[in-house]
Amino acid sequence: MNTSFQQHYGRLISLSMPCPGVSPADLLRHARGQPRSFWESARDRVAFAGMGIAVELMAWGAGRFVEIEQQARALFENAVMLDEREPLAAPRLFGGFAFHDDFVPDLAWADFPPAHFVLPHYQLVRVRDSFWLTLNVHAPLGEDPYALAFDLREALLAQVDLLQSAPPPLSDRSPAHLAYPMPFEQWARSVERIVRQINAGELKKVVLARLAEAAFDQPVDIDHALAYLEQRYPDTYRFLFEPRPGRAFFGATPELLAQVSDDRVDTMALAGSIRRGVTPDEDEQLAMALLDSAKDRHEHQIVVDEVCNRLAPLTIRLNVGTTGVMTLSNIQHLHTPISGTLREPRGILPVVATLHPTPALGGEPREAAMRLIAELEPAPRGWYAAPVGWIDRRLDGQFGVAIRSAVVQSTRAWLYAGAGIVAESDPLREWDETNLKFRPMLEGLGGGH
Repeated sequence: MNTSFQQHYGRLISLSMPCPGVSPADLLRHARGQPRSFWESARDRVAFAGMGIAVELMAWGAGRFVEIEQQARALFENAVMLDEREPLAAPRLFGGFAFHDDFVPDLAWADFPPAHFVLPHYQLVRVRDSFWLTLNVHAPLGEDPYALAFDLREALLAQVDLLQSAPPPLSDRSPAHLAYPMPFEQWARSVERIVRQINAGELKKVVLARLAEAAFDQPVDIDHALAYLEQRYPDTYRFLFEPRPGRAFFGATPELLAQVSDDRVDTMALAGSIRRGVTPDEDEQLAMALLDSAKDRHEHQIVVDEVCNRLAPLTIRLNVGTTGVMTLSNIQHLHTPISGTLREPRGILPVVATLHPTPALGGEPREAAMRLIAELEPAPRGWYAAPVGWIDRRLDGQFGVAIRSAVVQSTRAWLYAGAGIVAESDPLREWDETNLKFRPMLEGLGGGH
């Protein structure tokens, strides 16, 4: 595997240098018309942006997590970093997976196979208040990487000069023409069927999602939408994966699927929701009502228990934090942090493969829920509710669950929102919850208020 991979690509060589005054958003705007990638975690005060493609990894089927892990290991084996002053400037892969491993891309997801990652040709990292630009290239195995340093530095300097010029302006947003393929009557019948199967003991929980289709008079300005999401939803993981110009998947997810660094793993349970209040007092009352809700606590505990069950074989110890309320600008969620020590650290992908899909987005039992989701939802989920994130050269990384997201093709966008159905679920309440969850992306695209 490694030999054939390196014979095809050669050896990966990366060079970094400071790039003062250039933000990830600036790089994305300069990179319009090229493949682009972006990831920002406000909690970690780190953001990455990439342009172009140095390497592309893809995989299909049930073995896709293992295949991507093997390809990534081969890519980074014998890689040379010519400047290691900023460790976070080292090369990293950006991408994700489809929700179902047997997903066949349809119209909306034509450029998104079941597993797809890119190593950008140029990548920028913002670490607190400093900015570094990295150039990733390939050289034949027998060539001395250090003999290329001068040419690579010249190419980097030219790119820094270009990026330090004013980026193209953001476009005006056009109004959205919205359609919802699943009417409420169909939603209600699906919820009632799930509840019957739960009461019969066949299921514990199923997450049912629905779709909004948006059409615009001009191409969607993804940069404008990302800027809106940063301003309105700063405490989220914001991402963009645009493997072909104008065909992009992006969003602002509050949910961390997993983060792995050496032998430490971090994840969370996020399930159970309620709206924000109009006043601080109402906000606090609603948060307390969420904490006191037997239905929401039951839905949430299913996720906590199953995440711990799945991680137990991989870890020496697990720490389950106190359940609290995560407050976003339009919604409040029950949230429990979970961390642990890995028994045999092998990077992020074995953890992602073990956790996906959590009961927060799939259901419990997992296989039965997945079959019912495929039957009841009229459109395939594609990459919605699936793992999206990055992998570094040690195969560590960070992945979010791709909710509060949209896939875009030029003047069209498809948005998704889901609700956890348990025995106590009411179809209208769950429908209203999905309306709340549509709001971030509708507003970001200019189609909702």
